[in-house]
Amino acid sequence: MPTTDTRPHDRSATDGVATASRARALTKVYGSGAAAVRALDAVDVDFASGAFTAIMGPSGSGKSTLMHLLAGLDDATSGTAHLGSTEITTLDDDALTRLRRDRVGFVFQSFNLLPMLTAEQNIVLPLDLAGRRPDRAWFDTLVTTLGLQARLTHRPSELSGGQQQRVAIARALVAQPEVVFADEPTGNLDSRSGAEVLSFLRRSVRELGRTIIMVTHDPTAAAYADRVLLLADGRIAGDIADPTPESVLAGLEGLRVLEAPAGTPTGATPVVDATAGGLR
Repeated sequence: MPTTDTRPHDRSATDGVATASRARALTKVYGSGAAAVRALDAVDVDFASGAFTAIMGPSGSGKSTLMHLLAGLDDATSGTAHLGSTEITTLDDDALTRLRRDRVGFVFQSFNLLPMLTAEQNIVLPLDLAGRRPDRAWFDTLVTTLGLQARLTHRPSELSGGQQQRVAIARALVAQPEVVFADEPTGNLDSRSGAEVLSFLRRSVRELGRTIIMVTHDPTAAAYADRVLLLADGRIAGDIADPTPESVLAGLEGLRVLEAPAGTPTGATPVVDATAGGLR
């Protein structure tokens, strides 16, 4: 069972390790006045380089908002977000566009492949748009790791859902970004294809040295990660190292149990810390 951890909410998992992404007092408010909704509430968190982190929480907990702010896809109301040493919350639109193009990769629930292009053309498209040539050794490593060698000349309509998502992962990795943000990457896949994609994401971290931050609602998917960050009501509410489906479910259940216990001071959010052996 998870244990309650009431330490301050600076949930750093990067002691002695380089930080790929971090937030300090990161806040997002939608609307104003009585209609204002605080989607993210003064979040402090670090994400280690070369690690696979899953973000989970109930609907409306702020998990997608956190990812969008960290990736520069949305503007913060207050606080800061950094990609490496770069504070992205102060960048203008042009600088943000360059940062997302050159330093960040994205994998979404919908594959977003161009139907008229082959798998290889879809993979190298970000580099083509940036006027850069692909590193052929890195490209070959990617397609070999993802099992796409025999599919490079196929168009998306000739690929299964799992194969299309693998192409999307290769596209996200081809520019060797500092961080890959994945938003429900298995949401449109069957369980077998989803397991394949998650295994490839994990291999990209362990064998290719990538950093992945993934939003998911699925405890089984989250268990492929090195760490699970739990959000509730826009705040960090739990941190699970070496997750298993069981420890993730226990952490989520702990959030429900601890959601608003009698006597909890206003503004205090219980923190669940569940640790168990992981899927390896």
